[in-house]
Amino acid sequence: MADEILINVTPQETRVAFVENGVLQEVIIERAKRRGLVGNIYLGRVSRVLPGMGAAFLEIGLERTAFLHISDIIATEAHPNNGGSQITIDQILRENQQILVQVTKDPIGTKGARLTTQICIPSRYLVFMPHSQAIGISQRIENEQERTRLREILLKRGVRLPGQNSEDIVATDTAQPASGGYIVRTAAEGIAEEKLATDIDFLQRLWESIQTRIANTEAPTLVHEDLPLMLRTIRDLAAREVDVIRVDSRENHAKLLEFTRQYIPDLVPRIEHYPGERPIFDLYSVEDEIQRALERRVELKSGGHLIIDQTEAMTTIDVNTGAFVGHRNLEETIFKTNLEAAQAIARQLRLRNLGGIIIVDFIDMQDPDHQRQVLRALERSLERDYSKVVVSEITSLGLVQITRKRTRESLEHILCEPCPTCHGRASIKTAETVCYEIFREILREVRQFETHKLLVVAGREVVDRLTDEESTSVAELEEFIQRPIQFQVEPSYTPEQFDVVLL
Repeated sequence: MADEILINVTPQETRVAFVENGVLQEVIIERAKRRGLVGNIYLGRVSRVLPGMGAAFLEIGLERTAFLHISDIIATEAHPNNGGSQITIDQILRENQQILVQVTKDPIGTKGARLTTQICIPSRYLVFMPHSQAIGISQRIENEQERTRLREILLKRGVRLPGQNSEDIVATDTAQPASGGYIVRTAAEGIAEEKLATDIDFLQRLWESIQTRIANTEAPTLVHEDLPLMLRTIRDLAAREVDVIRVDSRENHAKLLEFTRQYIPDLVPRIEHYPGERPIFDLYSVEDEIQRALERRVELKSGGHLIIDQTEAMTTIDVNTGAFVGHRNLEETIFKTNLEAAQAIARQLRLRNLGGIIIVDFIDMQDPDHQRQVLRALERSLERDYSKVVVSEITSLGLVQITRKRTRESLEHILCEPCPTCHGRASIKTAETVCYEIFREILREVRQFETHKLLVVAGREVVDRLTDEESTSVAELEEFIQRPIQFQVEPSYTPEQFDVVLL
């Protein structure tokens, strides 16, 4: 994982940077007014059931209704007597019904939060699933003996396997039989049984407290809120390879120490307070890297570059050789550029938190072996990504399709908004185009209204063109409409904005 974690805390926002070998790999930003909702548990109320979509919209106390698909509803919610036919969502849910749900995706753009009824509550070493009876082990734990040891610990603590009756469970020592299912997280590898037992007890108590709140409240309401970003980072992402965790707030440094002493004592020696006058995100040029991550163009060391475009449907990444001319032949130049691009793309996906469908247009390679090497380099570089990533083979058009699980807004969507001038088009009309629009608008106004003269109010560039290159056209228009036209510069107007005033 990261060599260092830098945590910048202000009353308005918390920012966490993951730095590997002195290079920023990932940044997570959470603002106080827009805290992430993933992991929060709500008692929701069904507002609309849409059988045609196989989904329902729920009120959970947010500005927008949240979305629950039938595939995210656990089997226990379904009617068992469906006569062998496929269950529809209106057989499971009805309007105004109260149901316990958990957020799996934050509201993104105009879409509401995505929900599931399969509740998962994480701790340091385990994920508790109160509505399941399964034992799962993280795929990152590859040692088969260790996997067996961890499974036996859970069985020893009274965790029930699917189909196992409660009378068949024998919990040893002083342990009580545990309800629900568990997933053993990567951090549990090599961890003593006592620590896992502590996690089980903690999760059981937490679930009991959630059930108590549910019994004493009415929907829609929040019944369990996940940890804030700073503590969530330590719980979820601070692997044992981290050398140091630096936080620039003395108050939050104390909170972090208190949390780690209670839950992750091994990390306590690695947590430091950063007292320097220089801002903590100036270390390793993190601020500069964040600014570069908002640009379309990503420079490669070889002289090539990437062009990254985010759209509503997908993200496209185009690889170009740019100034890189190579030393041997064209195929070798393309191969080296694509190899470097594969590593840069993996980093940019994490840094920008790009999710959903991602299409990569590598430079066309004729050698099939080169294609395989570039694809494997991309897959190896993506192995460190905590989000689930699936990479396809190179298509007949030479494109690589990637899907990356999206649970929160991308860096660009958090820090930026659509341009008020181009409205997110990433281009604006030329002054020439605007001039011709003004001519058409003048004709439209003159035909509809009686007026003695007209005043055109526009930006500097447009007015300059009207009084210079288009002056002949203006004179011909004045003669045609038999009315004088005056021009006025409005500095606050965008290049596309204008008004035709009747005088």
